[in-house]
Amino acid sequence: MGIFERLRYLSHLGGSDDIARRYFVVNGFDGALTMLGLIAGFQFSGTGDLKLMISGCTGAAIALGISGVTSAYLSESAEQRRSLSELEEAMISDLSNSEHASAAKILPVMVAMTNGLSPLLLSIIIISPLWLAHAGVALPLAPLTLAIILALTCIFLLGVFLGNIGGTSWLVSGVKTLLIAVVTMIIIMLL
Repeated sequence: MGIFERLRYLSHLGGSDDIARRYFVVNGFDGALTMLGLIAGFQFSGTGDLKLMISGCTGAAIALGISGVTSAYLSESAEQRRSLSELEEAMISDLSNSEHASAAKILPVMVAMTNGLSPLLLSIIIISPLWLAHAGVALPLAPLTLAIILALTCIFLLGVFLGNIGGTSWLVSGVKTLLIAVVTMIIIMLL
């Protein structure tokens, strides 16, 4: 059994398939909306210091990633240990050398990486126009405008993904998440 097949098997065994997917969407949405909030704040405040914007957004992206990894690892480890303990009690058996024990050790790492990498990667995508502009790359639009477009696109695509998972209209789901982003920008603009 290859490594990916084994991870898929352990994920199924430990019931973490759905959890990792939810964490990807939830924390990815948090990361994209946070970057949108920061960028919209910079846009509406008229701040023109690209280095300051990059520093603020990168710091937030790293913090979201670290928070996602550590919080998911701690909570998922506790949940997996509890599930293994309950299974041992139900089976009146020590399962410390079983596939269930392997799953209880490996799954928290998988879920934590998913939870931490999703906001970090989406944030990097969203703030990439700022880095490119800082590096002197000519962009078709202002870097903040492009970053806002990327943030709205990422948020819309997360909605599309949710629509596909839920078996509902991908377009309606995408528009719902996009509406949340637009309302967020309006609130930021009004403040």
